[in-house]
Amino acid sequence: MQISLTAFVTLDSVSQGPGSSTEDTSGEFSRGGWFVPHLDQAFVQRASEWLDLADGLLFGRRTYTSFARDWPAVTDPDDPFAERMNSLPKYVVSNTLETGDWAPTTVLRGDPATAVRELKAQPGRELQIHGSARLGNTLLSAGVVDKVRLVMTPTVLGAGRLQFPHPVSATGLRLVRHEATPSGLVLLEYDVTGAAALDDYDGVTNLAS
Repeated sequence: MQISLTAFVTLDSVSQGPGSSTEDTSGEFSRGGWFVPHLDQAFVQRASEWLDLADGLLFGRRTYTSFARDWPAVTDPDDPFAERMNSLPKYVVSNTLETGDWAPTTVLRGDPATAVRELKAQPGRELQIHGSARLGNTLLSAGVVDKVRLVMTPTVLGAGRLQFPHPVSATGLRLVRHEATPSGLVLLEYDVTGAAALDDYDGVTNLAS
């Protein structure tokens, strides 16, 4: 399977609390809900197509706990995501969570990169990371992630937890698709090319040539 990472971010790379003001207030964050005003049908259609590629969902404990609380309560048959989110196999990386209540769930223990590499070796299409910025960064730095999808809002918050905080291992990406939705969301899809793609880069030489 390929490992893909999907993240909602602002222009200044904040990923904390996109859904509501109460979603994640850790660190005294009070600017949540910044993604919702920009939702439109074009994004919903593309996000549905991405989810069609999933053979499983991968989470860190914090995001899993939130999703496991909220998604089972979404029973509207017309919801474009609920049936698939609730029925797909879920994997949560945690050394503290005993079991997962959002069936079917498997708890992965030990080193995150090692555990996910074992899953990656299994046949299938995509194992998708949704939210879970800490886990996503850990796996990206370890060279486990194959694809990154960023949904960027036309917003600068100036506060909040960043999707790619420093320090993080250098990683090369290759843009394979981009589009803008009517509400101003920018959808960016990258293949991960790895740190080796940066080894021979000389910014001064390239700019001068």
